[in-house]
Amino acid sequence: MKNKKKALALGAAAVVLATSVIGCSSGDKKDDGDKVGATPAAGSSTPSPVVDDRTKKLTISMIRYYYGDIPTPEGPGLKMINEKFNVDFKPNLIPQGTYDEKLTATFASGSIPDVVVFQSADLTGKYNKFAKQGAFTPLDEYISQYPSLKNIPKFVLDQFRVNGKLYAIPQYYPKFGFTTILRKDWLDNLGLKVPTSYDELKQVALAFTKNDPDKNGKNDTYGMAIGKDISPTFAQGAYWDPGAWYHKDAQGRFIPGMIGPGRKDVIQMLADLYKENAITRDFATIDWANTNKEFYSGKAGIFIGTPRGMSQAYMDGLMKINPEAKFVNVELFKAPDGSQGMLSSTGFIGFEVISAEAGKDKTKVKRILDMIEAGRTFYPDDKKTEKNPDFDWLYGKIGQGYDMVDGKPVVKKDAGPQGLYPLAYLIDGVAWPAKDSDINYLASYQEPLKSLAGLLINYYGTVKYYGNPNTGTVSETQLTKGADLNKFLTDEQTKMIAGQRPVSDWDKMVDEWKAKGGEQLIKEMNAELTFKDAKDGWN
Repeated sequence: MKNKKKALALGAAAVVLATSVIGCSSGDKKDDGDKVGATPAAGSSTPSPVVDDRTKKLTISMIRYYYGDIPTPEGPGLKMINEKFNVDFKPNLIPQGTYDEKLTATFASGSIPDVVVFQSADLTGKYNKFAKQGAFTPLDEYISQYPSLKNIPKFVLDQFRVNGKLYAIPQYYPKFGFTTILRKDWLDNLGLKVPTSYDELKQVALAFTKNDPDKNGKNDTYGMAIGKDISPTFAQGAYWDPGAWYHKDAQGRFIPGMIGPGRKDVIQMLADLYKENAITRDFATIDWANTNKEFYSGKAGIFIGTPRGMSQAYMDGLMKINPEAKFVNVELFKAPDGSQGMLSSTGFIGFEVISAEAGKDKTKVKRILDMIEAGRTFYPDDKKTEKNPDFDWLYGKIGQGYDMVDGKPVVKKDAGPQGLYPLAYLIDGVAWPAKDSDINYLASYQEPLKSLAGLLINYYGTVKYYGNPNTGTVSETQLTKGADLNKFLTDEQTKMIAGQRPVSDWDKMVDEWKAKGGEQLIKEMNAELTFKDAKDGWN
């Protein structure tokens, strides 16, 4: 559930294509005003699109990280790309584990390929550094010319702006995160309603601990499954999210959610529940896999869910123990300030740039963007067939790259390593849908997980999302001390939950954190803001 990097993996075995291309997602609906390129900024003009009839053959080089076995350098998928776009495409595909070293050496050489694909962690490091040095081509004028680029929300693109210019194209990752889920059968057994506030959630957790919710006559259940590093966070909105820069201090500066009033409220609730044995007793040391097992073994009745990446194997195990188990999601709570919505993810998993040298040739830029668009185009389930020539081409033609099984496309075994389809080589193979909820995650689940995922996907399509005001800000303190600063807060808050330090020490803890570098972090993270009022971060 945690590893979003795996979204780019091309499976070596046959896999049912439940998502379009190799995308992953679900969630919200946006109107056109939320997308860059939908309406030009006041006073701006959009250049006329470059006309490229593809009569001139172009050589295009690329370096990209890769999960799994690297495709053969002469696979039929590469030949299909060269023929379709009239190019001599030279993809340099590097195993992900050695990519950072290879990319560093590439930039140190002083000569970079026409296209460079970065990992998400490179945003505030390599990308920002080299964009400021003029290594990449500005891409602002092209966003409105491609459907998948117009689908990118403004808050995602804004993360890639350097000195006001856009130099990168982000690869898709859904905005939604996790939300609290409950054992509905336990609620029904106790005559309880789905909670709408932390106070109500606390009472449900206590009832699950003390009132025999599974009606087996044994004292063998409890409330919330939680593990080390206080995971999951049980943040029922951006107001309480430790990752959100939502609240402000007395000086009017945004502060990290880890020291905010919302987080304090959650820690206090968890401390109260710990005293009543209503959360995992050994939460401070239990790892993530075993935290899952606390819920999926039928012990705990409160955990987290998401449409993307829940474990069918874990659920199958629970259903063998409790075949009558039912589940329901808890809707996001209304915060004291009236807000109601979740912290958005950064909205991307990786990104690609076009070199400044390649950018001197507008036709080459257009050809590259055409290739990128081919891999990013989203196809709904009913368009994933050999009758759709674009989809059929992308997956290497039916019979070569994939087969249709029970009406669904299934990639051929070893299609990736053998380079049987263009998708194995393309610059970007993650489809970007018009809205997150367009992707069918349900196809990969069985009941009751399918119904739960359906509830979540439908709900996430209705909620608001908060984007941090400083996403993409380069902070030297964050780079050098961020991990230690976060660990300090996590450790101290763990002590508070376990009763080893009073929650009343909150302000003292914050002062200690500031003295360790937190104060400088706040200054640096507030230096470059995309908005100055939290209400402007909602979309």
